[in-house]
Amino acid sequence: MKRLIWSMSMVVMLAACSSEPTKEQEGAAVEERKPQVVDRAPVKPADTKPLTDKPVGSSALTDPNNILSKRSIFFDYDSNIVKDEFKPIVTAHARYLQQNPSTKMRVEGNADERGSREYNLALGQRRADAVKQMLQLLGAKAEQVESVSFGEEKPRCSEAAENCWSQNRRGDLAYPGE
Repeated sequence: MKRLIWSMSMVVMLAACSSEPTKEQEGAAVEERKPQVVDRAPVKPADTKPLTDKPVGSSALTDPNNILSKRSIFFDYDSNIVKDEFKPIVTAHARYLQQNPSTKMRVEGNADERGSREYNLALGQRRADAVKQMLQLLGAKAEQVESVSFGEEKPRCSEAAENCWSQNRRGDLAYPGE
C-alpha cells in the first residue's frame, strides 16, 4: 500500500510541475540575415601627405605644429570606442612607430571618478587596449606598444562636473623619457 501511495504522490507531483510554456518561456525570435560581403582591403589613411617636412625623429614628437605632439585620445562616458575625431592622431602615431621600429610607447587608460575603483581600472584598461589595437592594425608592432590602466588615479581635472569628467576619460600616449 505504501508503494501505491508513494507512486501516486510522485505522479501528482510530476503532473503539477508540468505546464504549458508561457510567452516568457518561448524561444526568442531569430532575425534572418543575409551574409554580408566584407571588403578586407587594407585601410588607407585619409591623410596620406607626410607628417612633417623634417625627417621623422623625436623633435616631431615635441613640435606643437605636428600632429604627433597630440597625445590624448578622449572617450565618451562609459565607452572604449575611439572616436572618429581622434583617429588621425592614432594613425599618425602608428606611422611614427612604423617608421621608428626601435621606439616604444605606453598607452595609459584613464577614467573619470564615477564608478567603483575596480570598474574604472577595468574601463581604463579597455580604453588603453582599444588604442593599442588600433595602433597595431595601422602598422605598429605589438612589442612596441604597452597598455596600462590608471583608472581614476590620474585625473586632469578634479571638479565634479561634465566638462571636467570629459577631460579625465582618455587614453594618453607616452614615449620613453616623457
